Amino acid sequence: MGENTAAAAQSFCAVVRAHAEADGDVVAFTFGEEELGFAALSAGADRVANGLLALGVRPGERVAFLGKNHPLYFEAFLGASRIGAVMTPVNWRLAPPEVAYILADCEARVVFVGAGFAAALADARGEATRVAHVIGIDAPDCAGPDYRGWRDSFPATPPLHQPRGEDDALQLYTSGTTGKPKGAVITHGAILSSRAADASGAAVRAWQEPVPGDVTLIAMPCFHISGTGSGLGTMVAGTSAIVLPDYDPAKALDLIETYPISKIFLVPAALRILLDHPRIGEVDFSRLRYVTYGASPIPLELMREAIRVLGCGFVQMYGMTETCGTIVALDPEDHVPEGSARMRSVGKPLAGVEIKVIDESGSEVPVGTVGEIATRSAKTMRGYWNNPEATAAAIDAEGWLRTGDAGYLDADGYLYIHDRVKDMIITGGENVYPAEVENALYSHPAVADVAVIGVPDARWGEAVKACVVTKSGAALSEAELIAHARTLIAGYKCPKSVDFIAALPRNPSGKILRRELRAPYWEGRDRAVN
Repeated sequence: MGENTAAAAQSFCAVVRAHAEADGDVVAFTFGEEELGFAALSAGADRVANGLLALGVRPGERVAFLGKNHPLYFEAFLGASRIGAVMTPVNWRLAPPEVAYILADCEARVVFVGAGFAAALADARGEATRVAHVIGIDAPDCAGPDYRGWRDSFPATPPLHQPRGEDDALQLYTSGTTGKPKGAVITHGAILSSRAADASGAAVRAWQEPVPGDVTLIAMPCFHISGTGSGLGTMVAGTSAIVLPDYDPAKALDLIETYPISKIFLVPAALRILLDHPRIGEVDFSRLRYVTYGASPIPLELMREAIRVLGCGFVQMYGMTETCGTIVALDPEDHVPEGSARMRSVGKPLAGVEIKVIDESGSEVPVGTVGEIATRSAKTMRGYWNNPEATAAAIDAEGWLRTGDAGYLDADGYLYIHDRVKDMIITGGENVYPAEVENALYSHPAVADVAVIGVPDARWGEAVKACVVTKSGAALSEAELIAHARTLIAGYKCPKSVDFIAALPRNPSGKILRRELRAPYWEGRDRAVN
């Protein structure tokens, strides 16, 4: 696609159509033995768009996807976007009550479901009463129509609707500080802004530039910005992607051997699992150009091993769902095996991204002073779906988004993460808010009081720990409480360990002093993130 066409496009689906018209034979997605070229992807998306119109879906309406990674998810996403509908992928690891809440909150009437999740969706539909149509993507257990047959019953006629940059395209749910997840609304403009220069003309960085023949391995889940963002990135760039249903190190190594994979995004825990695989020393990684990683810092020893074994460039990414992914990055040249002060940073802002560090009043603090990190850019979400109070608390009148992370900037503009202002725990790349877990644990009849904290974990970065006060005379075991939690929340949110204590530390106003609970586990560390 020509540069002028790309610059003029206001929606990501218009960019993909241009790729289909100019380079339709280029493979957009590979999945097992199946290849989906850009021309076929675009035509399929038009069929999906007309199918959704026939179901009564209108601009601004949310459609949902519950399933593991699949290229037809991206086709359905593209089709929905072409009529102004908004794709909402749901975390398939969630417990049925959590799935039901998201489907009810986004008010989806149409749900695409992947193999193995029809039963979970059926469990959730009791509370998500608006769901009227279920379409199975390679899902023989789905009672609704098969996606391919349903799609192909409609014409590949481009819909009349033309999405604009300010229109909603994607809604991703984040863990909730109060126990309920919030839908972060991402626009077409935010998706396209990752490829744009900033106002001064500063271009995207070398590792961001698409190279003809680039092949990206999508291994992170599409219910995260890391998974969906990777797929959107290759679609916008006009390059190819190999799609893994979910992360499997053995399959990832097989694909690296079979295909000319040049880019992979992994969380550090997934990278550790890859390097521990017994076949790691047998695989040729010479075609791999970059490993990008995020969600948590990478330990120096792990990075040294990864550089030695994989022999490619590494890019640390810092961002969040609310920023449509990466806003700050540490470039390959700053990753040196001997280590450096800069390797403790997450890098410098991308083109078009502003970063500042503020105090509690919102005033900017001096260089080197720890405060809350705030950001402003075209990548910032439009807001939280149907939640103006939470939106106003996160984004001020000038467009600055409070990230909830504490850190500081050095004199050269490198950003360092110091701690979290919020109590969020990151375990294996997944965000967990204590309130979600505490709400589940409180529902056990033997629990009188509970606080959930994150503690260092060598494999997952952090592990969820519960500190529990039981009711007088009640008997409760660690295994019993964890099993109870698993019926209500996703397994990765459940405590890995439980400490039974006499009382929780609180300040005079009754607020739990989580730092006191965390302190013994983080002793000897110079920052409270792992």
